[in-house]
Amino acid sequence: MEEQPRESDLSSRKQDHIDLAFKADMANQGPDSRFNYEPLLSGHPKDVLSPISFLGKTLKAPLWVSSMTGGTEKAHMINTRLATACAKFGLGMGLGSCRPLLTSHDRLKDFDIRNLLGLDLPFYANLGIAQVEELISNKQTDRIIQLVELLKADGLIIHVNPMQEWLQPEGDRIQQPPINTIQQLLTHVSFPVIVKEVGQGMGPESIMAVLQLPIAAFEFAAHGGTNFSKLELLRSDPNVRDTYDAISKIGHTAKEMVDWINMLSADNASIQCRQFIISGGIKDFLDGYYLMQKLKWPSIYGMASQFLKYATESQEALDEFIKRQISGLQLAHAYLQVK
Repeated sequence: MEEQPRESDLSSRKQDHIDLAFKADMANQGPDSRFNYEPLLSGHPKDVLSPISFLGKTLKAPLWVSSMTGGTEKAHMINTRLATACAKFGLGMGLGSCRPLLTSHDRLKDFDIRNLLGLDLPFYANLGIAQVEELISNKQTDRIIQLVELLKADGLIIHVNPMQEWLQPEGDRIQQPPINTIQQLLTHVSFPVIVKEVGQGMGPESIMAVLQLPIAAFEFAAHGGTNFSKLELLRSDPNVRDTYDAISKIGHTAKEMVDWINMLSADNASIQCRQFIISGGIKDFLDGYYLMQKLKWPSIYGMASQFLKYATESQEALDEFIKRQISGLQLAHAYLQVK
């Protein structure tokens, strides 16, 4: 028989309600206008979400650990915790830039986490467009293939970051349009490729060019998340910072990009990319749920800074954060309808 709450517990809870009522009212800035709340149409959600087929594998929740970091002692700890959590909750993961492994295996342990993650979940290596361009130019695409094999990854994420590279004091110079480099790489490799924009978002012409490529997925780390161009400016000379500050703020939000993808892909036979990772400016499960519901193609949502925050703290903090995200998604599916 279920234990009934004690009178003292009820009294304490009611007093909490009274004490917190004014704070709650002050914090309530009005309803979230993105949703209709439908409280009569569902009981409380079950403990699990429906499995999702993505990148040829099955995820237990539509969450993606977006590419972060590698190459330091701290990165080893972070990636280990992230991979452990992904295995526990059935999530996919993209590594941070694997560039250090192109020249040395001294930091291999930072990236070598497939055994922690397991073979049943999607796991992708990562290189920047400048490194891919250089390797193709030097006829060394075999090194990219060897990198993916070394990490036992399912494929490669190419992060496209021309603005960041230009504003980075020691940044690489990109010699040709990134779309050309990606097209060339696709002719040399047989594994899946994900194209990931970094920090600014993409306009409709770039999006259309990406969608016409035979890539596994497109991740847009849109404007609103970590602005890596702005980050690089903070490392620059003050005069350089003043000159380029305005252009570092240019970009497109995830909502803009979702709308463009829906528009560009409608009844368009030339579209080959049909899976998406939505990231950039996503603060929580509500943002992720909203954008996944708006996008008309299979999608999951990714976060980097939030995962990084909790992974830096402890494995337990990271696990609890992911539990809350999944619980929130369950609640959203039960009671929220996107307008």
